[in-house]
This record gives sequence, structure tokens and C-alpha cells, in this order.
Amino acid sequence: MVGDNVESCGVLLQCHVVIREIAQYSDLSSEPFRLLFNLLHRRVEEIDPEGEFRDFIEKHKTGPVPAQPPIFDAKLSAIQDSHNHSNPLRPDRVTVDDLTLETLKQKLRMLEQRLGAVQNELTLKQSALQKHEGDLHALKVDAAPETELSVARRHCESHRRQVSELKCSELKWQRQVDTIGEAVAALSGRIPVGCELHLNDAVPSSISTEEDPMPVVAAGLSEKEWFHGVLPREEVVRLLVNDGDFLVRETMRHEERQIVLSVCWVGHKHFIVQTTAEGLYRFEGPAFPTVQELIAHQLDSGLPVTTKSGAVLKHPVPRENWELNNDDVELVEKIGSGNFGDVYRARLRPSGLAVAVKTCRHTLPDEQKKKFLQEGRILKQYEHPNVVRLIGICVQKQPIMIVMELVPGGSLLNYLRQKSNHLTNRQLLSMCVDVASGMAYLESRNCIHRDLAVRNCLVGESNVVKISDFGMSREEQEYIVSDGMKQIPIKWTAPEALNYGKYTSLCDVWSFGVLCWEVFSRGGTPYAGLSNTRSRQMISAGYRMPAPEGTPDEVYRLMRRCWEYEPERRPHFDEICRILDAITKDLSS
Repeated sequence: MVGDNVESCGVLLQCHVVIREIAQYSDLSSEPFRLLFNLLHRRVEEIDPEGEFRDFIEKHKTGPVPAQPPIFDAKLSAIQDSHNHSNPLRPDRVTVDDLTLETLKQKLRMLEQRLGAVQNELTLKQSALQKHEGDLHALKVDAAPETELSVARRHCESHRRQVSELKCSELKWQRQVDTIGEAVAALSGRIPVGCELHLNDAVPSSISTEEDPMPVVAAGLSEKEWFHGVLPREEVVRLLVNDGDFLVRETMRHEERQIVLSVCWVGHKHFIVQTTAEGLYRFEGPAFPTVQELIAHQLDSGLPVTTKSGAVLKHPVPRENWELNNDDVELVEKIGSGNFGDVYRARLRPSGLAVAVKTCRHTLPDEQKKKFLQEGRILKQYEHPNVVRLIGICVQKQPIMIVMELVPGGSLLNYLRQKSNHLTNRQLLSMCVDVASGMAYLESRNCIHRDLAVRNCLVGESNVVKISDFGMSREEQEYIVSDGMKQIPIKWTAPEALNYGKYTSLCDVWSFGVLCWEVFSRGGTPYAGLSNTRSRQMISAGYRMPAPEGTPDEVYRLMRRCWEYEPERRPHFDEICRILDAITKDLSS
């Protein structure tokens, strides 16, 4: 205890010494600090800035600033001359140069997008207004009670007001499109007279899917049978068979709509119809007020379109039956969205037939726009009760549309989920039989679907299932992917397609096995809880999904055969049909 007290006293003594030294050396009133402060003060007082720099200032100072600034008469006149002649600026015009061209092009595309959306909505509202006006007229004829008439009048008035507002919006966007479009077109320039585009030239696709805010064809041109609208280039080449065969179509080039004459002459040649400053149409020869007269002159005279090409017009190729007129399609109601754009329930004039219509989204890249009509090109060749039927395509003007039969039951996926508690194994098996029958037909036509799943099948009358959505399909026995795998449905795709990009009909067989699993799980999600990457790894390691509850053993054995890792060990669709027929008979007995 005594030792501890002695040690504590020693520490306190040391602290006392330190504190006293700090107080001593930090005292501002001490003699050393006062001497230093007085020294600094005397040195500051000795500084004379004016005297020190007086000679320098007197030597380098400038004179007083002039009372008025100088006047540049010559320069102002030059600016005025430039303003009045070389660069006129008017309140109703847009001035564009090389620095602002790309920005204005982007602005123009955005405005056209807004205008197209307004025009689509306006079309739907006008159709609804016509329906309500028809209902009101019917009520008046039937002498309906005043309360019903009052409600009908309110509906009509509401839709008239909405139509009026949309027309104002359409006019506003139209004026902006016209103003900016005029400036962009003026700087972009036109193709020199007589220029021709051959088959192997680098030409943008003829498909343009933007809703069209401006007239895209000359007056009366669409009435000519040899005018094919925005028919894709692949179809044009298919139609022109013999030398002298020709047709006229519309395309997009350098952000500008062009009318093109396509001719079969030692291959296929494509000539852009030139427009003169006076608004006339020509190639190398005389100009005419309309494209119709220009084509008639070339056909009657027997003169070549251009001297260099030697191409002579002989036989106009008319539109095919499946090329419908856009004005004959009345969009009624949006019912969904597809890979390329919106899907509508619509009516065909004048028959009144209810149809389904796919439109193309204007924001898609050119390559995707080319693929849009591929589905129509494939479907038009097929006629089978389990394959959705194509009625036609609309390519006379924008927007391009694919018109198909309206399958009332909607997608098979939604149907399975909504009716899950009421579907028997026999009904589920019948759905698989329908799909297998349709796929056997497609396989016999060398068509690879590449996206077979319940979401891409439709339920028709009497619960008949139809295969739909051929946007990824190919008409060949074997197809090698060369454009990446971004749109591939991983969990439905065979390993050889994922690993090597190699597609055959046996890849569709793998997908069919997954579809059967979806059907018997009543709309379940394949490989639930697993990411695409993880499910792909597990499949390569030998994992296969277990059978959904209640699935007949024979059906699950068929699924496992469809999921054989080696394609050649999988059954073809004709064999699958025989297996399903046998299973159906066993369930019936």
C-alpha cells in the first residue's frame, strides 16, 4: 500500500513540471513575445508601397478609356448580307447544318413515334365512336326508354370529345414532323437521276414499320395492281421470275421514303423513281405528273429504264391474294403484345370477319423489321387444323400488319392456369396430341419452329390447340444460328442448339417434351427456382425434371425420350403421334 502511494506522488510531480513549462513558453505577455511583436510592427511600418512602385507605374501606365466604343459599319453590313441571302432565318422554318443534322433526325424519329401512337389511338377511338353511334341509332329506332337513350348519348359525346382531342394532338405532331422533316430532307439530298440499285448492292431493307405520319405513296398509286406497297425484298425477288417482269414498291433510304421500280432483267434490278424540282417523276427520259403515267410510258414505249441497265418492262406482276389493303382492316381492341409489336382483335371490311392482327413495333432494328413478315411468309404456305391460319399481310402502307384467324380461347398457357382444376388427363393428353399433329405436319414441310411452348399455342373452338408464333421459325432441315443467342428460350431449347447453335426438327422434339410437362403441370414453370444458367448446367449433368403430379407413366416416358441428350435418340414427330394415339386408346379402355 505504501509503495503505491509513493508511485502516485511521483506521477503527480512530473505532471506539475510539464504544466508549468507549457504555461511558461505559451505566455503571450512574456518578454520574448513582446520583443518579437515590436520588431514585426516596426518592419511593417517601414514599407512604402507607393514610393517603391512609383517609377514602374509612371513608366507603364495607359491613357484614359475613350468615351465611346468604335463603330464597325462594314462588319455589320456583311452580317446583314449573310443573314438575308446565304442563311435566311424564318419563324416557320428550321435551319439545319451538318452539326445539327443527326440531332434533328433523332428528334424527327421521336416525333414520328408520338404521332404514330396518337394515330393508332385515334383509329381505335373512332371505331368505338362508330359503334356507340350505331347503338344510339338502334335505341332510337326501337323507341328505347329515355334513361337508356341518355346513357348512350353520354357515351357518344364522351367519345366525340376524345376523338376531337386526339385529332388536335395529331395535327400538332404532324406540323412538327413536317417542319423538321422538310429541313432534314433539304440537307440530306436526293439520289442522282438514273441511279440504279442491283440485287447485290447494299440497300436497306424495304420494310419500314413506323406508323406513317405522311402520305407515303403518290395519289392513286395504291390502286394499281402492280403496286405492292412495302413488300419485303425477299418476296419481290420471289415474284419476279421472267425477264421483263416488274412491280413497284416503297422503301426507306437515308431516312427518306422512296418509290422503287423492281425489274427482273439478267437478275433483279431496283430503280429509285426520281422526283424533279417541279414535282414530276422520271428515270432517264421524260418526266410525268404521276408514277402511274411514268410506268405506262416505260411499258408502252419499250425503252429501257436506264441505258446502262437495258432493263425493259414487259409484264406487270399483280399483288397476290394474301396482300390485303390496310384500309380493309379495322382495329377494334388491343388484346396483347408479341415479339414484334402489339396484337389486336380486328374486323375485315366488307365481310366483317373477326381476325387477329399483329403490328410491328417501330423501334425495332432493321434486322428485326425484316423478320416481322417472315412469319407471314412461312404461314401462308400451311393449311392444317392445328396450325394457326394466315389470312394475309397488309403492306400497302404503314403500319405493316399480319392478319391471322382469330382463335377465341387465347393462349394455351393462360387456359391451363385458368382451368387447372377442371382439366382431366384425357383433355391434357388431347392437347399434346393436337400439338404433335401440327408439328408432324411442319416437320414434313421442313419447318423448324424454334420456339415451341404452351405460351405460343392457342386454344380454338372445341378446345382444339393450334400452333402459333412463327417469328423464329426457319424453312430448312438444318439451321445454324449466326446472329447470337439473345432471344433463345433457354429452358425450352435443346442442348445442341444452346451449345453449337445447330437447329433441326429434333430440337423441336426436345421443346415438345417441355411443352408436355407444362401441359400436365397445368401451366407450371419449367425448372422452377433455377436460373437459365443453372438449369443448363444441370441438364448437361444429366438432370431431368420429375413428372408432374398425376402424369401417366407412359406420358412421362415419352417426355424423357424427348429429352435424350443425343438428338438421334429422340423420336420424330410422326412416331410421337403414334405413341400418343396408343396412350389415348389405353386411357379410353
